[in-house]
Amino acid sequence: MRGSLLVDNIGELVTNSPGGDGPLGIRRDAALLVEDGQVAWVGPARDAPAADRRIDAEGGAVLPGFVDSHAHLVFAGDRAAEFAARMAGEPYTGGGIRTTVGATRAASDDELRATVRRLRGEAMRQGTTTIEIKSGYGLTVADEARSLRIAAEFTEDTTFLGAHVVPAEYADRPDDYVGMVCGPMLAAAAPYARWIDVFCERGAFDVDHARAILACGQAVGLGVRVHANQLGPGPGVQLGVELGAASVDHCTHLTDADVDALASTGTTWVSGFEPTTVATLLPGAEFSTRSPYPDARRLLDAGATVALATDCNPGSSYTSSMPFCIALAVREMRMTPAEAVWAATAGGAAALRRTDVGRLTRGARADLMILDAPSHLHLAYRPGVPLIRQVLHNGVPQCRQ
Repeated sequence: MRGSLLVDNIGELVTNSPGGDGPLGIRRDAALLVEDGQVAWVGPARDAPAADRRIDAEGGAVLPGFVDSHAHLVFAGDRAAEFAARMAGEPYTGGGIRTTVGATRAASDDELRATVRRLRGEAMRQGTTTIEIKSGYGLTVADEARSLRIAAEFTEDTTFLGAHVVPAEYADRPDDYVGMVCGPMLAAAAPYARWIDVFCERGAFDVDHARAILACGQAVGLGVRVHANQLGPGPGVQLGVELGAASVDHCTHLTDADVDALASTGTTWVSGFEPTTVATLLPGAEFSTRSPYPDARRLLDAGATVALATDCNPGSSYTSSMPFCIALAVREMRMTPAEAVWAATAGGAAALRRTDVGRLTRGARADLMILDAPSHLHLAYRPGVPLIRQVLHNGVPQCRQ
């Protein structure tokens, strides 16, 4: 749609900028003008400029679109039976990843594309306007490249995760697999990727293998992300900080030194400071695996930058709902509702080193949601309720409840 669009009759406008109240930059009695897919003006409703079209927020809160900075959407099959077994008491070890690898390798491009489209649509309807998508369920040169090629049809934030686990055919030759990841697999995947990631964890990749893989990715221009400290304490957080990773994800089991290292990298990217290593927390994984939740309060009080993401995947966190993750973060991780909303919007943008999303200020991308509620508080206050009334992506209405 061309022309200008005014959003007014807003109950509460979350801007994530210093121009408003509190950490969310809240404005009241405000309006917002969209032109050419960007926010062109924010100010008092009484001063709103004329526009070609209007959306009446009907007193609902308006927030930046969620930024889901950790998702695994390119896969086939499901692992519902594995989930049921965990609920019956079996521990999560990460070993089920290989089950999804087999199904993904056997699937056609169209089948994989249909899964990504379905999950991307689910996420959009729940307010997610920016999403990162990883590979990692192919684990061959051809399957990793096609996973990223398909992911790139849906997002500009694609991540090469050939180092998810060592596939069964290399179980006794992990060094050979790392060599392939660093060589032909990286060469085939890099044209479709912005980021490189490694699962640095017991049962996956040790710190030496992880460092070698990430360094190879950096050498061809990919940014660094790390899966770390999910299943227990380990070296992954320190490695991520050492390499200047944009984000270290999971962060469930942290030492004091890990917390200090994350805090030492600084504050937020979105507000204009130097890039940080963000601690991205994935409470859907703890919910689905009955594991201890990360202590977000400890990280926040230390001064670390925190993001929330879904970790949407068929094994350990099969949810595409950022509102669900916000509710978990408030209930289980000692975050305030404002901190959780910031982490799911501006925090996710910081984890992707994006300054064009996660906020609603002049020049930002016009990605926003309108709630069927007067305040952001309702996202945690009313868990499980479909509160997203309308979503705009690049200033274009996507869906309306």
